[in-house]
Amino acid sequence: MHGGDGGRRRRRRGDSDDSEEEDRVSWKSLGRCCDTEASWIGGSTTHGGGLSGRWPRFVIHPDNRLYLVWKHFILIWAVYSSFFTPMEFGFFRGLPEKIFLLDIAGQFAFLVDIFLRFFVAYRDTQSYCVVHNRPRIAMRYLKSRFTLDFLGCLPWDYIYKATGRKEAVRYLLWIRLSRACRVAEFFERLEKNVRINYLFTRIVKLLVVELYCTHTAACIFYYLATTTPPSEEGYTWIGSLKMGDYSYSNFRHLDLWKRYVTSLYFAIVTMATVGYGDIHAVNVREMIFVMIYVSFDMILGAYLLGNMTALIVKGSKTEMFRDKMTEIIKYMNKNNLDKQITKTIKGHLRLQYDRCYTEASVLQDIPTTIRTKISINLYDHFFQKVSLFKGCSSRFIKQIATKVHEEFFLPGELVMEQGDVADRLYFLFQGELHEIRQEDGDTEVIIKLQTYSFFDEVSFLCNIPQTSMVQAHEFCKVLRLDKQSFTDILKLCFVDGRVILNNLLEGKDSSLQRKLLESDFTLTIGNQETELAMRMNCAAYEGDFYLLKRLIGSGADPNKTDYDGRSPLHISASKGYVDISYFLVEQGVNINYADKFGATPLLEAIKNGHEEVATLLVNAGATLTIDDAGNFLCMTVAKKELDLLKKVLACGINPNAKNYDQRTPLHIAASEGLYTMAELLLEAAASVLSKDRWGSTPLDEARTGGNRNMIKMLEVAKVSQLAELSNSIQETQAALTPPSTVEIPKKRCTVFPFHPWDDKEDRREGVVLWVPQSIEELIKVAVKHLKISNGSCILSEQGGKILYVDMISNDEKLFLVSEAQRGA
Repeated sequence: MHGGDGGRRRRRRGDSDDSEEEDRVSWKSLGRCCDTEASWIGGSTTHGGGLSGRWPRFVIHPDNRLYLVWKHFILIWAVYSSFFTPMEFGFFRGLPEKIFLLDIAGQFAFLVDIFLRFFVAYRDTQSYCVVHNRPRIAMRYLKSRFTLDFLGCLPWDYIYKATGRKEAVRYLLWIRLSRACRVAEFFERLEKNVRINYLFTRIVKLLVVELYCTHTAACIFYYLATTTPPSEEGYTWIGSLKMGDYSYSNFRHLDLWKRYVTSLYFAIVTMATVGYGDIHAVNVREMIFVMIYVSFDMILGAYLLGNMTALIVKGSKTEMFRDKMTEIIKYMNKNNLDKQITKTIKGHLRLQYDRCYTEASVLQDIPTTIRTKISINLYDHFFQKVSLFKGCSSRFIKQIATKVHEEFFLPGELVMEQGDVADRLYFLFQGELHEIRQEDGDTEVIIKLQTYSFFDEVSFLCNIPQTSMVQAHEFCKVLRLDKQSFTDILKLCFVDGRVILNNLLEGKDSSLQRKLLESDFTLTIGNQETELAMRMNCAAYEGDFYLLKRLIGSGADPNKTDYDGRSPLHISASKGYVDISYFLVEQGVNINYADKFGATPLLEAIKNGHEEVATLLVNAGATLTIDDAGNFLCMTVAKKELDLLKKVLACGINPNAKNYDQRTPLHIAASEGLYTMAELLLEAAASVLSKDRWGSTPLDEARTGGNRNMIKMLEVAKVSQLAELSNSIQETQAALTPPSTVEIPKKRCTVFPFHPWDDKEDRREGVVLWVPQSIEELIKVAVKHLKISNGSCILSEQGGKILYVDMISNDEKLFLVSEAQRGA
């Protein structure tokens, strides 16, 4: 429905109310989770391997209070281990019993932590969802820190003694320094905590870093002094040291505290690069380490100085995040906002900080042209796969790609509320959304929206309230297109509007289709198409071939007509523009399309005397089809437009077409005495036998007009047409009847012994006869039955001499007269 494949599921609101309430309580006790939507949807959801709305057993939520207490407990052991490990490496060759037992207790605590980590859910960095699938949790931990954590828990002091106090074994103690990462993570969380002073946190962190580095260096300095042969211990930095009258030649007999302070003093003096003074390197090993240490100190000093400067200037990213978070909290507390809204806002601010997803901060200093190229590179291929834009031009796709904006939604957040009127169109770029609809009162239908889906399109285009609710099922990246931007793009790429409308109508029910067809979007498309048609017609009228070609090249439909139904070909044909007409014919324009007045391009060319254009259209297959050809021909004859009549008759128009009174052009020509036009119509096979709605033929009209030449021409034409009609009938009957059974039906006629124009008192009764095979035989039979002696020719009712029996119609009245009577 929304351009993406999705599954559906239904539930009843009244089902499992008690279990939903228990879920809500459990969520609150465990802390906010990414898929909070399960607590109020009440359905199943999956994140990273499938799970139900309830929290699975034997999986620990990372925000569980008991686990947070454990994390702080293990943090204390991490601090102890991070600081004691260098000291154990430098000052001890085998731990005393009490310290050994303490170390074993610490390693046991870390072993318990390793075990717990196989059951602690984690937040996925890509989907931002909490993954609580146990196999995935275990696999992630095994691939990351498990090896170092496990090796760090081994009792290396015991192993050192068991292996015969081999010095190489003691170097494995440094694996435990990986636990310092827990301290770094702790300070990172403190920096984001707005309840703790940021300046204090940063200063403490810098002091810890400096102290830890000098502490580690002090332990290494003492190690260098104690790993030389006993005979050479006097040639070390501490063995050659004298403090007044006191000598350190027998430094091993000094207490641990004095040796540690002396080593720490040497490390700090060396780091501060004060100079040699009382303490300096003696042998080559010490010199090499001092060089490395001083080089490292330069980097450490730059780091400390840079951080102190940042604290004074207040320009760090973390501090800006804290300031913004503090302002938001003040605003929310002042307005007593809902806790859920407060959590949502905090989540978005943290998301922006953690993932740097703010477009403005990343691209604000980049020129507009480069930002456009970046947007096209990022989103062009995406919009090509969106079903809404199927068949749209690449220019339109690129315009859309440059106008969209990114939005991010955490799991459980609402993207669109039911009842809202959307002023923006959304496209799902990454993640999964759920569209929730109510059906039959208490039934909810959940539709899963995947990548390339779009939603709110009906509300967006029709300005009607949204009928469903859209919620993020997992971390989602959504592209937003504002209505004004969409309208502006359609004005530039007007042809794609109709493509989009057709894509929208596909698959929609009749009610939605009606709403879309009545929407402002459809009205805008229609106005643009009408305006474009007028621009094309204006270009054709002005003879601007370049402009017309450019408009059609941009996607304009050359078949589109204006409000009078006239296409560019109508205009160019009426104006006689051969090049434009030829171009339009090549573009596949409908050459026989009639405007609302019934005129086709060919008729326009003929009417305006553009024979070259008319020839072009005829060669292209144009036919002179006029909706009301009878009325057109009658008006042409009435206006005495002989040239136009010749041209249209030459193009094959039907000369027997009738107007609303069933009158043909020959009726008009006969009644008006237009002999030349009547002759032209007769040559074009106009029928003399046609009758109008009053039963009058063209010959009757001519007799009424009294034009003898017209009467005589029409009488001759009548005789000829009757003969042709009779022959045609006989040929048809002969073709339809088998030769052995051909039987020509007999015709009757009534023969009177007087002239048809005689007065009534001179008339006598006639005789009904069968029409014989020849006119001579008819005369002979009529003379016999009428008992007259001077009959020599047969006349019709109009006084015409009948020469052949084929001209006689069935039941026709005939008149037998002599040649003298006929001449009179």
